[in-house]
Amino acid sequence: MVRLDQVERPHNALASPVAMSIAGVPSLYPYRSTALEESDMTATYTFDVFSSLDGYGAASGDWTGYWGKQGPELLDHRLALYGAEQRMVFGANTFRLFVQMLAESTEESEVRDPWVTRMVNMPATVVSTTLEAPLDWPDATVVSGDAIEVVARLKEESEVPLRSHGSLSLNRALMAGGLVDYVQVTLFPVITGQTGLDPIFRGAADFDLELIESRTLDGHIEELIYRPTLH
Repeated sequence: MVRLDQVERPHNALASPVAMSIAGVPSLYPYRSTALEESDMTATYTFDVFSSLDGYGAASGDWTGYWGKQGPELLDHRLALYGAEQRMVFGANTFRLFVQMLAESTEESEVRDPWVTRMVNMPATVVSTTLEAPLDWPDATVVSGDAIEVVARLKEESEVPLRSHGSLSLNRALMAGGLVDYVQVTLFPVITGQTGLDPIFRGAADFDLELIESRTLDGHIEELIYRPTLH
């Protein structure tokens, strides 16, 4: 099974159980509709993650991408979500896994789903002290240094929203640092108590969550968007 998200694995990111809304879908974050039109506003940052009901971003065994639960509504929604202009942010390990998965995939692979292709072609910042340019990615920039400082600067300077799919350890640190504006969890109807990998919030701080938006896709997948606040 494709294991992409979490902890520095692209987290079901590309359609794997770590897997990482239709054109014309309304803004997911109405609270920021004009934020970037004002110089005193910073870009929002969304931690976008796929999860099993028991909080894992991937699984071993015979589970397939999206834990085998994807449908047309999910895929159309993801394509529309990634249709908006935004900048991706990745940790080094997740980025390496994405590159590897793409290199080993075929045109029929879930890693080549249209929304993933769109994500790959977005500008990206990779936070890393080990990777060096040039990167095998259409438009990626490596930035070394403390992740909190790097992303805080990005939020001040970016003219478009920031989004990270996977990169679990990076995003747990950013949440603790108060830099994550939204946690967007796509919850798949499976429990992987025996085969689950990459616990998404293992070692995270405590947070109160304000539910901003929710929707059901394909009758059984839940997308939940929260605003986190340190408890």
